[in-house]
Amino acid sequence: MSSGSQIALVAVAAGLACSLAGVFLVLRRLAMVADAISHAVLPGLVAGYVLANGPNLLFGFLGAVVSGLLTVYLVETLNKTRRVTSDTAIGLVFPAMFALGVYVISRYFPNLHIDTDAVLHGEIAFAPFDTLALGGREYGPVSFWVLGGLGLFNALVLTALYKELKLATFDAALSATLGFAPVVLHYVLMTVVAVTTVGAFSAVGAILAVALIVVPAVTASLLTTRLNQLIPLAIAVGVGSALAGYGLATLWNVSISGMMASTLGAVFFLALLFAPARGIISQWSRRRRQREEFATDVLLIHLATHLSTPEEAVESTLLHIERELGWSPDRASQIAVRAERAGLLQARSGSLQLTQEGQARATQVAAH
Repeated sequence: MSSGSQIALVAVAAGLACSLAGVFLVLRRLAMVADAISHAVLPGLVAGYVLANGPNLLFGFLGAVVSGLLTVYLVETLNKTRRVTSDTAIGLVFPAMFALGVYVISRYFPNLHIDTDAVLHGEIAFAPFDTLALGGREYGPVSFWVLGGLGLFNALVLTALYKELKLATFDAALSATLGFAPVVLHYVLMTVVAVTTVGAFSAVGAILAVALIVVPAVTASLLTTRLNQLIPLAIAVGVGSALAGYGLATLWNVSISGMMASTLGAVFFLALLFAPARGIISQWSRRRRQREEFATDVLLIHLATHLSTPEEAVESTLLHIERELGWSPDRASQIAVRAERAGLLQARSGSLQLTQEGQARATQVAAH
């Protein structure tokens, strides 16, 4: 298998694992917890280094997960005091945890070198060089198996606790009443997020890991409001953006992780603009249509209260309507033409007269 294919597989596994972990996190409005965990794992990495008397993947991983869960616990504890909001609690905890890790390293391990570029930005291009070898045979990048295992683990957790997480996310009080223990579910979800963040940490870096956790779920939430559709959409966005980012990075010879994150941002921006129901353009179009319908209703009500009798015919002319309603000539003409095309009124002898459909709509609008 070529190195390019191995990188693509790692990208797919990262997109799958992180997207699954981020769905309920975003729905609970806790997206920045992933960023907090990605920065707060440093004390756990240092603790794993100390316990193992040197670099050790297992101890480092466990230490980072414990550190991530400690971060979540501290954030929740501060939030429960009701003296600070959740985002403020996150802003207080993760800099303190990160600073603690930096202090311990600088105080007790001054010669330990930390590659900030690898930690923050990651380098997925190095994935093919760290392969899983068993019995003298190589089975592809270690990061693929780690992220693939995390993807499977996340899928199993979400499948097993789908109904419980759904209820606890949208109605925590009812979940507690029914005995589903929303607090326990919360920490199960935070464990999934912490493990996934740490697992993606070494493969793709903290920045891309957070982007893959948050952006696919947010993008999918712009495209649908149904949870059973949101999850596969989030996976599609995460995996698709990761593959597209890798392809563009190869084409333009730029950072793979950086291009993946940029592709995620571009996909989100497109969804923000063009989403059918919640996109900026669709909402602008809907508001414009509502304004036009309101103006048409105002015109119909005006005409309905000034029937075209000889003495009132002047009040049904466009000139009078412009003055009465404060519309410009173009505005009044456009609304009248639109209503006439809809069969709501007709022009006769310089005045506007309601049709039966227009009279019925005016009566209905006036009644409301």
